[in-house]
Amino acid sequence: MTIQTPLRPETTKTGSIRSVDADRTAGRRGGRSNWPVTVVLVLCALSILVPLYVTLTMAFKTTGQAVDGNAFSLPAPFSVDGFVQAWELTDFPRAFGVSVLVAAITVVGTILLASFTAFAIARNWDRRLFRWSFFYLLAAMFLPFPVLALSQVKLTGLAHLDNPFGVAILHVMFQLSFSVLLFTAFLRSIPAELEESARIDGASTGQVFWRLVFPLLAPMSATVGIFAFLASWNDFVMPSLITSDPALQTLPVLQQMFQTQFSNNYNVSFASYLMAMAPAIIVYLVTQRWVMAGVTQGAIK
Repeated sequence: MTIQTPLRPETTKTGSIRSVDADRTAGRRGGRSNWPVTVVLVLCALSILVPLYVTLTMAFKTTGQAVDGNAFSLPAPFSVDGFVQAWELTDFPRAFGVSVLVAAITVVGTILLASFTAFAIARNWDRRLFRWSFFYLLAAMFLPFPVLALSQVKLTGLAHLDNPFGVAILHVMFQLSFSVLLFTAFLRSIPAELEESARIDGASTGQVFWRLVFPLLAPMSATVGIFAFLASWNDFVMPSLITSDPALQTLPVLQQMFQTQFSNNYNVSFASYLMAMAPAIIVYLVTQRWVMAGVTQGAIK
């Protein structure tokens, strides 16, 4: 009796080789870059980096170099005269202090009021009043300030709030809708059992919020805070319409007021712009990890 040893079919071997080749080909395809998206992202990055580069180079040039028509050349020699002139011409310390005051009130007020409101809405969502209040706040997001400018100017004048404090209050009000939306979405992800256990231990509603809920809102508070800061620091329309005293104007408005005095001193102009936007860039760079953490956690939860 002859026992025949089964032979391994060539097709199996070939098929396995083909499957391996197919897997390698698929892997190479999966590792390829999406060139259209890459090109768009590069163009978007250049649209920010090129103006920023021109601003930096022009700010550190002398007056003669600034008007030679070559904006992309490096400063030679390196000069800070533009910063000195801009500092004195615009009274930068005073305008900077006003902008910091308005931004600080806006950030603190937005975080506190939005977290209070979102906590009440999220924990009473089954009640019609709170649910419709949330929809009312969302509807307010579709009302830009220019539409309400005349009425706001009239009301702040009657209430004697035609000053930086009135501007800060309006900033808080216009940031409230978006901030409540972020806080509410984040609060829904926090288990209600944590609050129930605290209430069983005898904690009041205020204690539950301050000792338990508010610390958990730290990532989203950072996100809301940076959005409120950027909106307040870069705002031009609202301070220019609300504040009646030119000496109490914020940096963007003050720069526009002194624009004619800059004349052809482009180095002074760009130095002034750089000083005005530097705090916003620094704040974002320092807090971006908390901002990204808050947005990511809010989206996942």
